[in-house]
Amino acid sequence: MNDNIAALIPELALLGTAVVGLLAGSWLPRRRQWIIAALAAAACTAGLIATSVTMATGREQTVFSNTFAVDTATDSGRLTVLGSLLLVITMSVETVRGHTRETEYWVLLLLTGAGTLALLGANDLLMLFAAYLLASIPAYALVAFAKDDSGTEAALKYYLMGALLGTTMLAGTTLFYGAGHATLYRELRSALPEAPYGLVAVALVTVLAGLLFKAGAVPAHFWVPDVADGAPAPVAAYVTTLPKIGALIAGYRLLHQALPDSDVNWPLLLAVLAALTMTLGNLAAFFQTSVKRLLAYSTISQVGYLLITLAVATRTDLARQSLLFYLAAYAATNLGAFAVVTALSAARTLEDYRGLARRHPGLAAVLVVCLLGLVGTPPTGIFLGKLEIFSAAIDGGYSWLAVLAVANTVASLFYYLRWLAPLFTYTRSAPPATQAVFGRWTAATAYTAGTLALGLGIAGGAVLPLGYGDLLP
Repeated sequence: MNDNIAALIPELALLGTAVVGLLAGSWLPRRRQWIIAALAAAACTAGLIATSVTMATGREQTVFSNTFAVDTATDSGRLTVLGSLLLVITMSVETVRGHTRETEYWVLLLLTGAGTLALLGANDLLMLFAAYLLASIPAYALVAFAKDDSGTEAALKYYLMGALLGTTMLAGTTLFYGAGHATLYRELRSALPEAPYGLVAVALVTVLAGLLFKAGAVPAHFWVPDVADGAPAPVAAYVTTLPKIGALIAGYRLLHQALPDSDVNWPLLLAVLAALTMTLGNLAAFFQTSVKRLLAYSTISQVGYLLITLAVATRTDLARQSLLFYLAAYAATNLGAFAVVTALSAARTLEDYRGLARRHPGLAAVLVVCLLGLVGTPPTGIFLGKLEIFSAAIDGGYSWLAVLAVANTVASLFYYLRWLAPLFTYTRSAPPATQAVFGRWTAATAYTAGTLALGLGIAGGAVLPLGYGDLLP
């Protein structure tokens, strides 16, 4: 049995810092709670360094009785999650500075981030469920962090749906064990082809229900707009970005490793869910005037494109690299848009952004890059990611899904332009107070994320090969 603790440095860095931060924060005066934020940023940086070293040495392994895999997908996901978590931390500085529960905020963020990292390499159903819980429970508390009416309502909806689908996921794990007499993916791979078809089908649907909830996909998407609108903006940025990374990579690993030879037609199921998710997200976004709700429905549509890679997980070698690259590009682009929303905390509707290009040209430029990036406009990273996903869909035999995805991409331009057009129109009646910049850290996060969104598109040729490599059994 491989019990190599060094393989889990990124996860242990976040968990260890959370424990240290909780203890230290109990004694630090309120004006020095920022030290916990610095420790959180240091933990993310340490995780990024450890992951980079692992990727450079090319060492891949499974640890702790093969329940956790450290391979290409895990390491690429770690880079995206830890980099995104670092952006969320810097985005949150002004929001929680001086708050009576500032330490708790950073600790909760670290714990849910560690749960997301655990999802990436989960190679066993019990490990997958444990990671689901660790990623979910701290996030429920974060959504209600402000303790206002909208945040409390959003957290309640988030918790109730998470508890329901988490229980469903646990039931599915039990059914998988009954069908294959194992929870380890490689053992299920050999046992499930001989198991009863109906039992395997029900088990798969119920386990996928929990992962679809984390990703915010149809039919488990109802919480997304309410949470994005009711939670503090940095928390909304977190829950619409990082859980998707963990859930989608975990879903890909489950399908690719445990069910490649199953008689259950899960590729068609995932293709239909992808079509419904991208279409519903785009249609619902057409009528939004709240910027946070618009971004919420935008994230639902983005999950639809990402689900295409799961539908063709075993049909084409393009699936993995397109999934990993698109997740990185989406994370940078979505966080950039939310960073602008956080920086302009008083601007809540599309109309509040009127004349932004004149008052704050830098933030307006970031918003243009990020919103057009979410459409898939060159040379942003999502453009290259969508190109790869469309190619994977065609190569995997789902040309109709690629055509639908292209149609949805074109349609999405409408509601992003509804936000962009007011930026360049100016009226004296627009109150300048609604466009007051909240803080330097938040603005710096917006510029950094916008640069990354562009940089991933320009340097895509160097980044895409990082997604090559087989998953460990």
